[in-house]
Amino acid sequence: TAVVGPSGSGKSTLIDLLPRLRLPTKGIIKIDGVNIEKYTLKSLREMISYVPQSPQIFNGTVKDHILYGRVGATKNEIQEAIRLSGSEDFINQLPQGIDTILGEDAIKLSGGQRQRLDLARALVRKAPILILDEPTSNLDAESEDVFMQALYKIHAERKTTIIIITHRLRSTLYADNIIVLKQGKVKESGSHSKLLQQNGWYAKVWKMQELENLESI
Repeated sequence: TAVVGPSGSGKSTLIDLLPRLRLPTKGIIKIDGVNIEKYTLKSLREMISYVPQSPQIFNGTVKDHILYGRVGATKNEIQEAIRLSGSEDFINQLPQGIDTILGEDAIKLSGGQRQRLDLARALVRKAPILILDEPTSNLDAESEDVFMQALYKIHAERKTTIIIITHRLRSTLYADNIIVLKQGKVKESGSHSKLLQQNGWYAKVWKMQELENLESI
């Protein structure tokens, strides 16, 4: 599910509500039909992996960063996370592979590589819910496509609920469902093609962003 909408529409608030960083003032949120307030905070947050807009990568090895997701993950689990995140090729080209020291903020990696490495960190948790907050906002179009292809692979191979918050509508193309929030309310929902046909906020912004992409070529 992709969640889109103008600034101030409630996208970040929604993301804060899911792991109970905030509590709803009315209504309830359910996971598998169960009110999230019935879960312990620990068990609720163990079900969720999170990929932020700007990964925080410390001065350690590739392997160290992935293990922040789950200390004690096996070699096979690390390799699977690397493969699913689309990080395999660039990691294999590093001088010491997964044992390469990255430097503070992974200065040896490009923006797209840092984002895919952080995705591997989230994936090694094997959490049933994966939340991504504007993961492609700092990437060029090519890196964005590579990242979204990795998400498509995860969706195809794992029973993972993927929720992506984005303002770049190119990132919604792989989504089964797109939700348009406006002033905290769902104004539109459906597939990419369905929302284009509705000719509402989504269709208008899609045309604007596609025009910007053409002008930048």
